[in-house]
Amino acid sequence: MAAVTRKDVEYIASLAKLRLDEEEVPVITDQLNRILEYVEHLNELDTSDVEPLAHPLELQNVFREDEKKPSLKREEALKNAPRRAGDYFSVPKVVRK
Repeated sequence: MAAVTRKDVEYIASLAKLRLDEEEVPVITDQLNRILEYVEHLNELDTSDVEPLAHPLELQNVFREDEKKPSLKREEALKNAPRRAGDYFSVPKVVRK
């Protein structure tokens, strides 16, 4: 198993745009190496009789079929709008440049 080096941690941090203190780099290096050791330990387990899973819980689709239904009339939809611009809702600008 290849070990994670200080250089690897610094590279990963730069990709993630993380600023790490000098004290954090060895700690994170050790943590990543321990995670990889644990995964390597898990790889030793015999999983030949285990069916692959997409999700750990058995789930059932709870979606309903799409049904075409009449929508609200424009005036009904806009009657409680705090502000309108003609036939549309008027909302405050939320995107900044």
